[in-house]
Amino acid sequence: MSSPDLDANGTVDTSEADGAGDENESDGAGDGSEADGAGDEGETTGSTDATEPVETACPIVDSIAQIGSRWRLVVLYELQHGERRFNELKRATDANARTLSRVLDDLQETGFVDRRMEADAPVATYYSLTDKGESLAPVFAEIDRWAREWLTACQRE
Repeated sequence: MSSPDLDANGTVDTSEADGAGDENESDGAGDGSEADGAGDEGETTGSTDATEPVETACPIVDSIAQIGSRWRLVVLYELQHGERRFNELKRATDANARTLSRVLDDLQETGFVDRRMEADAPVATYYSLTDKGESLAPVFAEIDRWAREWLTACQRE
């Protein structure tokens, strides 16, 4: 039995599980809108609803499904430096506005990020890590340590 494949959003890819072979190659706007569900006999879907964890054999896969997309990791890393406004995050991450907005919404929905709005003119929106988001700091530090040891060594060879 192999571990499930993750798609670009960090969710479990079940497109091959039903043998349909009909991959959705759109821009992602149709996520979660599978046909009529025929052939889904009790299978776990690739829903992007972060409140319903995807069942897997390994908690690491569940964790990566919540934080593992490229943009989520970049935003979480940037927010470790403190509260940021949307445009500050946009400049720091080099993400386009649509992607950044979607990622921030996802991270807020999963409880990693808080959003604070000030009603001054112009309206200012600030983002910061929740306790859950801040708890990732040692994980980032360990990955950084590992990458400096192993990835730097690979680049020298």
